Amino acid sequence: MINYIYLTTLLPLLGFVINGLFGRKIKNERIVGIIGSATVGLSFLIVLDAFIQTLGLPVEERSNTVNLFTWLSVGGLHIQFAYLVDQLSLTMSLIVTGVGFLIHVYSIGYMRGDKGIWRFFAYLNLFIFAMMNLVLGDNFVVLFLGWEGVGLCSYLLIGFWYDRKFEKGTTSQAAKKAFVVNRIGDFGFLLGMFLIYMTFDSLNFKEVFARAQAFPVAESTFGLIALFLFIGATGKSAQIPLFVWLPDAMAGPTPVSALIHAATMVTAGVYMVSRTSILFASAPAIMTVVAVVGALTALMAATIGLVQNDIKKVLAYSTVSQLGYMFLAAGVGAFSASIFHVMTHAFFKALLFLGAGSVIHGMHDEQNIQKYGGLKKYMPKTYATFFIAALAISGVPGLAGFFSKDEILWNAYSNGGFVFWLIGAVTALMTAFYMFRLVSLTFYGHERFDHHHVHPHESPAVMTVPLMILAFLSVVGGYIGLPKVFAGEHGNLFENWLEPIYAPAQEKLAMYSSSTHLEEILLMSISVALALYGIYFALHVYRKNPKIAENFANRFKGLYKLLLNKYFVDEVYEAAVVQPIQKGSEKVLWKFTDAKLIDGTVNGAATIVDKISGVIRKVQTGVAQSYALIMVAGIALVLLWLILSL
Repeated sequence: MINYIYLTTLLPLLGFVINGLFGRKIKNERIVGIIGSATVGLSFLIVLDAFIQTLGLPVEERSNTVNLFTWLSVGGLHIQFAYLVDQLSLTMSLIVTGVGFLIHVYSIGYMRGDKGIWRFFAYLNLFIFAMMNLVLGDNFVVLFLGWEGVGLCSYLLIGFWYDRKFEKGTTSQAAKKAFVVNRIGDFGFLLGMFLIYMTFDSLNFKEVFARAQAFPVAESTFGLIALFLFIGATGKSAQIPLFVWLPDAMAGPTPVSALIHAATMVTAGVYMVSRTSILFASAPAIMTVVAVVGALTALMAATIGLVQNDIKKVLAYSTVSQLGYMFLAAGVGAFSASIFHVMTHAFFKALLFLGAGSVIHGMHDEQNIQKYGGLKKYMPKTYATFFIAALAISGVPGLAGFFSKDEILWNAYSNGGFVFWLIGAVTALMTAFYMFRLVSLTFYGHERFDHHHVHPHESPAVMTVPLMILAFLSVVGGYIGLPKVFAGEHGNLFENWLEPIYAPAQEKLAMYSSSTHLEEILLMSISVALALYGIYFALHVYRKNPKIAENFANRFKGLYKLLLNKYFVDEVYEAAVVQPIQKGSEKVLWKFTDAKLIDGTVNGAATIVDKISGVIRKVQTGVAQSYALIMVAGIALVLLWLILSL
């Protein structure tokens, strides 16, 4: 199936075309959902078969290129539309199609009765098509095609309910914000691509990476390339300073939130940095920047998540925080740990969002967790699966999140230093606390909703079965990445699988940790203890003594207000960036440049011509005597000139 990997992009595209052109005419909305889901499900089976086939190949033969056609051939630039099938692209493809399929199936129940369901599934299929091109492309141009494609699809899906309001305006405004912020990052990515072509005379991954190892390129050039690429990654993967679009993306339907936050768009930046690991490894200063930005993003987003009351906003800031973890790992050279967390995060974060969607569905679109409480008895399946996901993201031993989180923390300590580990550990403590604050306020305690208007109920099987599958993966998904201290002679299977991809970068970084297994176990024990304490403290506060939270909010009003308002970052951007640009555009570009300069020049030229023509046209009076007089005057002037010139 390796040679047929292109079907994994064509099938979702086919689903987009069918539902987009004919979905409105299909009377049974389930058929629309089945078409959309089946195309992604078949893509998953093709990727799975290609994965099994690749496993059976010798390590040196596990990277294959599937050429489709020549896309561009201009001068020295030759771009093939081709797919690279290797360990990294297969891992990402399994995540995208596998989790994406479950989200599609879930959407059949969640979007039931929506008048635009055909349009919704068409957009979802287009999203998968774009994301598969992004992770499979064998060059920067095909990757960028998918990169821009997921940006477009996110705009369409976030603003899907364009006639609805949310806290900051309309969903269309949220979609526009996501689109504009991502364009800022994309400009950096484009600059990186231009510089790559200028330096290596190619945009093909294999050629660029081989020349990056062999060519005598200045470290400053590598630094600029890596910096530009990272700017692109901060946009797509919502890192400081371009993270502000992601929380507002919650304006879209909940399956969209799951798709964007778990399996597709936000992991694009992590994937791109991971794919270009040799370029980043050649720029150690930028690697440090990546680690610092990742650590600060993880910490900052976690503090905001502590006090949010919208169930989807809590999960949104959790996503930003976990993405920070991934960049922290990449920044200290642990690229395989970064992708490992991408995988486990896809399982439990998709489960959390879909579980939140089940709660919202059962609570008649209410999203404020302060108006929940006691939902455990009404939604037992949703509760059980959501609880497992909360344990997984908190890093409880035995679940998927524990293994990937520990791998990141250990690498942060051994390759980055104690400060990086400390920030990661504190973030883990906060993660456990805000997740079980969310669990407590949603499923435990007394019921705080109006029974006259709200009647909680469990979601249908088409929604709960995907939750159960994701819960299973959230439990067992981490065992393919057992730490070396537990894995014995076989080592970390996930790391071994990706090792050929990162070998050049690891050789360039030459990281040889002197840390011992005892240190690893000690640090692991501390992080687990912090996570368990975070869970215990959250349950103690929000189940047994909610006055503690109220007293804290009253005692530290300034801090509470700062966190509740997300550090006023949006307000600062509005005052420092948006308003100056808007006012400058209005006063300089519109009222002066356009209205006075351009319009004035055009209108002034017309006025001058009009006045000159007004004078000249008086010559044409139609009176014969006037013409005779002018002729005589002309003859007289000519004679005078001839006489004087003699």
